[in-house]
Amino acid sequence: MKVDSPNDTALLASDLRLAVGRVTRRLRQAHAVGDVSLSGVSVLARLARDGSESPTSLAELERVRPQAMASTLALLEQRGLVRRSPDAADRRRSIVAITDEGRAMLAERRSESVQRLAVVLDGFTEAERMALASALPLLDRLAERL
Repeated sequence: MKVDSPNDTALLASDLRLAVGRVTRRLRQAHAVGDVSLSGVSVLARLARDGSESPTSLAELERVRPQAMASTLALLEQRGLVRRSPDAADRRRSIVAITDEGRAMLAERRSESVQRLAVVLDGFTEAERMALASALPLLDRLAERL
């Protein structure tokens, strides 16, 4: 698709939103009922990648309200996927860290999603796979700017 006007850009944005939404839904549907929510997985992935954070920082980084983050963290903590400890610098604050159970669940979930995607991608041509691979940096940049 060639985007030359604001209307074309809006169409691209709409098509991209629908396509990404379908992929996300289909991957989400592959996980068991009662599994960790997408927002929970995002928090676990951030903690695994970047290390411990305060609930306030996590809310800012994930771009959600502090109340929503509190709910997400409560569920993750209840399942033993994260743990809270007092902040050494400020005992009034808590710091959240991913547990070994959280890392294991995250790895298992990623493995399932990656396997499912890999099976489907095996049915694509090499040129199609290369086109998808070349779009990944743009999608990452798009996600960072949203």
